[in-house]
Amino acid sequence: MAKSEVKLLGAWPSPFVLRARIALNIKSVDYEFLEETFQPKSQLLLQSNPVYKKIPVLIHENKPICESLIIVQYVDDVWSSGGPSILPADPYDRAIARFWATYVDDKLFPAMKSIAGAKGEEERKRLIKEVEEGLALLEDAFNKITSKGNNKLFFGGDQIGYLDIAFGSLLGWLRVTEITTGVKLFDQVNTPGLANWAERFCAHAAVKDVMPHTHKLLEFAKTLMTKLAPI
Repeated sequence: MAKSEVKLLGAWPSPFVLRARIALNIKSVDYEFLEETFQPKSQLLLQSNPVYKKIPVLIHENKPICESLIIVQYVDDVWSSGGPSILPADPYDRAIARFWATYVDDKLFPAMKSIAGAKGEEERKRLIKEVEEGLALLEDAFNKITSKGNNKLFFGGDQIGYLDIAFGSLLGWLRVTEITTGVKLFDQVNTPGLANWAERFCAHAAVKDVMPHTHKLLEFAKTLMTKLAPI
C-alpha cells in the first residue's frame, strides 16, 4: 500500500501518537507521518477531528480515524494479515486487555501527568504514591497474564499486544517523571516484571525507532513548563 493512502497526523512527543506508530509498524504498514505544530492547529487537524481537535488522527484512503486506542484496533482489523494480531483472539483475554488499557488512560496517566503541576509537597507525594500504587497493580496484572503461558515476554504473549502498546507508549514519560521527581518508579525490587518487560518492549523492532529518547522528552517538558509558567 502506498504511503499516500495512509497518513498519520501527530507530534513526536505524544504517547498517544506513539501507539498508532507502533501498531502500524507491527503490521508493516507504510505511512506518511505529518507533524502537527499546534501553532495554530492545522486546518487538516480541525477538518479531520472536528469533535476533539486532538492528535493522533489516522487518515486511510482519505477517511479520518481518531483516538489512539481506536486507531490501534482499526489497524489490527484492516491489516489483519500484515503481522501478528494486536488484540487477543480470546474474548476474555481481549476484555482484560481493554480493561487495563482503560485503567492506564483513566487513572495512571492523569496521576503521572499531574505530578509536574502539583501544588505543594503533600499533593506531589500523594500523586507519586498514586502512580506507584497503579504500577503495583499493573505488575500484578502482568504476572497473572503472563503466568498463563510459559515465559511469556509481553502482556500480549510472545508478541507485543494491545495492552503492551497502551501502557508501553507511556514509558518515555515515566522515565521523565522519574528524573523530575527523583523517585524510581520502575525497579527490580517493587516491579521486577514490569522493569524487565519495559526493556524488552523498548528494544522491540516495532518500537525502538519511534520511541522518543528520554533526554529529548525532558527538554520538551522543560520548554513546555516554561511556556505554561505564570508571568
